[in-house]
This record gives sequence, structure tokens and C-alpha cells, in this order.
Amino acid sequence: MILRIRMGDKVLVAMSGGIDSSVAAWMLLNEGYNVAGVTMHFGALTEGDGKRSCTSAAIDDAKKVCACLNIPHYVFDYASRLGNEVIADFISEYQKGRTPNPCVRCNRHLKFGSLLDKAQELGFNYLATGHYAAIEKNEGGYCLTRPKDKKKDQTYFLYAIPYERLKNILFPLAQLTKDEVRNLAMKNSLPVTAKQESQDICFVTQKNSQTFLLERVKDIAPGPIVDVRGNVLGRHRGIIFHTIGQRGGLGISHPTPLYVLSIHPGNNRIVVGDKKDLMGKALIASGINRLAKSWPQQMHAKIRYRKKEALCEVREEKEKLKVIFAEEQEAITPGQSVVFYDHDCVLGGGIIEKVIPFG
Repeated sequence: MILRIRMGDKVLVAMSGGIDSSVAAWMLLNEGYNVAGVTMHFGALTEGDGKRSCTSAAIDDAKKVCACLNIPHYVFDYASRLGNEVIADFISEYQKGRTPNPCVRCNRHLKFGSLLDKAQELGFNYLATGHYAAIEKNEGGYCLTRPKDKKKDQTYFLYAIPYERLKNILFPLAQLTKDEVRNLAMKNSLPVTAKQESQDICFVTQKNSQTFLLERVKDIAPGPIVDVRGNVLGRHRGIIFHTIGQRGGLGISHPTPLYVLSIHPGNNRIVVGDKKDLMGKALIASGINRLAKSWPQQMHAKIRYRKKEALCEVREEKEKLKVIFAEEQEAITPGQSVVFYDHDCVLGGGIIEKVIPFG
């Protein structure tokens, strides 16, 4: 059963100025709920091309939608919280040779952390967003589940929300596909129908990520790129510019393709090798967030957003989990999240700490 709310309940909708959150607000209003919109402003860090969420342009777009719907619109300044909770960790993780997932931290600490707190302080019963995910209520409690549109499934980024928060969160787009959402926006003349979808992190794009790090990280030191036997093949500009599985941008001429296998901040080395050397059979995860009380003996796990889920077994190791896959996995990356599923239900997840090689 998809979680529904009582007509007349107050819902604050986090609005990025895009189609998804705009349609979410329209849906709730159309069903008779007391709706207001809110946009989180992250300051100068997010300004740029105008397509990303939380920019001044995005605030203007959200304001136009709220005016069209005749609902209040709030703007809250979250620039300092973004810096302290998300960007500082983003930079620190790259300095440690890891590849962070800032959207997971933003969802846990900002959207469904301090923003949900603010919504409740203002008297709202729920916080709603335009995420493609669902929350179901059953005899055992609440369950974060996959949406109807599996191609747009965003549960991977939502696993870290504390369980006790689920009862106050709404995902109105749970039973819609992206095409259906776009059609609703056009049919109801919402003033964002022509807006393109952004695939970038709100405070950095793929094109300027290196510039972003260069401006904020001091003492970036070049170092050796070595093969698995320790032979020096070239030099890197800094470990912060590399990630596990990376093929291009190494500046090495080699008869066969080379991939980043591991990054070692201690001696400032990057190890490269063949694609087969990227395979791993297990991992250790920490910072575990459980969304289900009991987990099956076997489940499926996803190690990157774009990766397909893989069958695995999970073992408790103190406060960490050892995840053993039925088949070897490519490019398991420390810093990324591993998220566990039982069919469509999200069991929870954690941060990949260590890779256990195949063989």
C-alpha cells in the first residue's frame, strides 16, 4: 500500500524549480492538501549555468510555479550547512583517495534532516519532494521502495534517511513515469515545461569539478603512477583528480588500456592495470543505516547508481558489514555507497570502506 495522507494536512514541498518538484506540488494541491513550496538556496557555490537546482534562476522558476498554483513560496538559506555537511566531506574524501557521493549526504543531513525539521517547526505535517521513490506502510511499519519508473529510480540516493523520518516524507511521483510527469506539466501549463533536466551535483558540474577542487584544496602534490608490480609508468597531477575504474586522463602511452585500480594517499601513488584487475568479490561497508528491522540471508546490492544490482550475502563484522557477492563486481569504489534491496524494498546501506579483491 502506497502511503497516503489525510486531506487538509499541511505539506511543504521542496521545489528545485524543475518539472518533477513542480508536478509534485500540483498533484498534492489538486488532491486537496494544504500546500506550500520551499527552495533551499545554497548561495554563490551553486550559481552558473542556471540549469541546476538551488540557483537564483531555480528560485525564480520555483516562485513562478508557486504563483501559478497560488501557493506560498519560501526560500531558506542553506549555504553554510551545505559547506559544513556536504562540501567539506566531498573535499576530504577526495583527499583520502575516495570517491564521495554528496547527494546521499545532502538528502540525509539537509533535505530530510534540517529542512524536515524546519517544516515541522512551521507546523507542516509532511515534507514532499519530486524524487522518484515510494514509501509504503505495512504491518511492520514503513518501507522505502522503488517507484513505478525503474529507469528514474532514486532510492540509491535516499537509503541514508533515518527510518524514523519516513513517516513524515511524501514522494508524490511514486506511481508516475517521467513521461507522465512531463505530460502533466504541459497539460496544466506549469511554467517549467521546457526546462532541461540537470544531471550534475548542485554545487559542481562534471566539466568544472577539477576547477572546483583546485580552488579549494591546498598543496596538491603530483606523484607516481605505477603498475601492479610497482613499475613507474607516469606521473599524476594529484590524487584528487582520479577515481577507481578511470581509464582516460592518465597521460600514459601504453599498448593496452589502463585503468585506475587503487589510490594511495599515504605515499601519493596511483596504481593502474588491466580491466580484469578491477574485479572484486567482496567489500567492507561502514556507516550502516537500516531501514528494515530484519534482513534476508541473501539480497541484492547496488555499488553505484548506474550499476545493476547483484546477488550477495551480508555478514556482520562489529559495526560494519562484509558483503560477499555471488559473482565478481567491477570497480568497487571506496567512498561510494552500497545499497541493499529485497525485491523493491530498500533494506538500507552504507559507505564502501574497503575492497576485497577477486581471486
